[in-house]
Amino acid sequence: METPTSDAGIYARESAYLDRFVQFGEAGDRVISLSFPTAPEADSRADHALLDRIEDYLNGAEDDFADVTVGLTVPTGQRKVLEAVREIPYGEDATVEQVARMTADIDPSEQDDLTQVREALAANPVPLLIPDHRVRDGPSAAPPPVEQKLRAVEGL
Repeated sequence: METPTSDAGIYARESAYLDRFVQFGEAGDRVISLSFPTAPEADSRADHALLDRIEDYLNGAEDDFADVTVGLTVPTGQRKVLEAVREIPYGEDATVEQVARMTADIDPSEQDDLTQVREALAANPVPLLIPDHRVRDGPSAAPPPVEQKLRAVEGL
């Protein structure tokens, strides 16, 4: 299912399940940020098809958001890690070491490379769309209570 493109801007909607807002920034047809603030940006708008999908997901509808175009503005090494994380299927999880194995030019036996994976996860600009909550022993860019609830939604 294609998510219709909208005007550039900030979109936010309160989630009773998360007990906070889901907020994302969009530029053109790309989502460039996603966060879970306790209060939305003052100029945010609540009407967006992606917010509808996220609400459905939080209510139990399976969605991997694979068709959502993400605009990553991170260093190449982090991009490779985050692209690998995006391949972890809905309802499954992986370890930092498994993500390292899935990522080109990363050696899971090298501590520096595992640190690079963890740093990329912590710096993820679009948690949920790049599902760092599926990496069970790595940091998430989402706040810990949100990460736990996202894992619960997927039965992890």
